[in-house]
Amino acid sequence: MTDPLAPLLDLPGVPEAVASARDAVFQVHRHRVNLRGWATTAAEASVRAARASAAVDGGPTEIPADGEVADPVLAGSLRVAEALGVLLPTWQRAPLQALARLHVLAAADLDPDPGRPRLVPGVAERLDLLAHLVTGGTSVPGPLLVAVVHGELMALSPFATANGVVARAAARLTSISTGLDPKSLGVPEVLCLRRRTDYDTALHAFSTGTPEGITQWVLFCCQTLQSGAREARGIADAATP
Repeated sequence: MTDPLAPLLDLPGVPEAVASARDAVFQVHRHRVNLRGWATTAAEASVRAARASAAVDGGPTEIPADGEVADPVLAGSLRVAEALGVLLPTWQRAPLQALARLHVLAAADLDPDPGRPRLVPGVAERLDLLAHLVTGGTSVPGPLLVAVVHGELMALSPFATANGVVARAAARLTSISTGLDPKSLGVPEVLCLRRRTDYDTALHAFSTGTPEGITQWVLFCCQTLQSGAREARGIADAATP
């Protein structure tokens, strides 16, 4: 059968951007600290990713000194980050179940009925297609599938609340499951926050469905992966004896 995402590799600049992103993440895994002490980098990356993801959606970036997080967006993002490892097998087998669970965690303090997608025409069908891609329906490189998962969930906004936190968490799960970032060391969410206007513009471009719009989004996502790798390298460098 024809790979539905294969034509995206013919878009201008995409193969090169994908290769650069993949190489940047690979090099972080080869950092001497991460060869043995990668769990420390992954733990710090998880917290930074959760804080940045929450901040993109209007939450605070700082966790109170006493650890009691009152803000519902940040609290939800931290719950999601903590659960990603447990949810990975579900994401690989039944992505829609994983998305529902991600939303329950992200929106527990925001939505009276979390975990249920909105009843909007076309949403269920596109979610089914996305699930097909995640479970083996494409063989494109990891960075490209990460971009599609992230962009499609943002474009669909399948839930009433917390779609951003859910989409960025699904992108992290895709990075892990494709083998792009198996130890989840990168922090691409930081660039989404730092360049929020570019992030929103690229998302809008993706939602148009035009080749130019999709190209703009994929290139931006590859930039976030490279930036996230630099963030991870900084974490590892700080842990170097």
